[in-house]
Amino acid sequence: RWRRFTIRPIILENELQARIDQIFNQLERLEILASKEPPNRRQNAKLRVDQLKYDVQHLQTALGNFQHRRYAREAQEREREELLSRSFTTNDADTSIPIDETLQFNSGLQNAHRGMDDLLGSGSSILNGLRDQRSTLKGTHKKMLDVANMLGLSNTVMRFIEKRASQDKFIMMAGMLATCFVMFLVVKYLS
Repeated sequence: RWRRFTIRPIILENELQARIDQIFNQLERLEILASKEPPNRRQNAKLRVDQLKYDVQHLQTALGNFQHRRYAREAQEREREELLSRSFTTNDADTSIPIDETLQFNSGLQNAHRGMDDLLGSGSSILNGLRDQRSTLKGTHKKMLDVANMLGLSNTVMRFIEKRASQDKFIMMAGMLATCFVMFLVVKYLS
């Protein structure tokens, strides 16, 4: 039934398309002729040819849109006719539920769920390992601070010892000078 109405528009569309193609051919010839015009008229001639090309392209687009709408309308008519001519029964094979696809989808979801559980488990074990490392590093840091404090105390004691050694040298030199002076006095006045 729908084919009776579409024969005439198809003929008209073919005629329109043929005329648009002829116009394009004529425009190509016009473009060649416009390039042969004198330089002072060449720009104006090219602008007119470009304007004509632009208008013909719009006509081509409008024809394409019209054809697209006609194809869509024909497809709707075809589907409507098929739907109206179709006989439905109570136990039609098309009423079956695609359980296999649903089962595959469900098993895929379960696999994804298990994968996420595994990922969360490995993430929590990594987090526990990081906590253990943190506590170990804290203990090591505390021990290093204790050693550093002890070394600081040892450094202080060493500085005191060095200071005491330099003081002892000074006292020894002063004592030796004093002893030499006393011996000099004893030798000078007693002899």
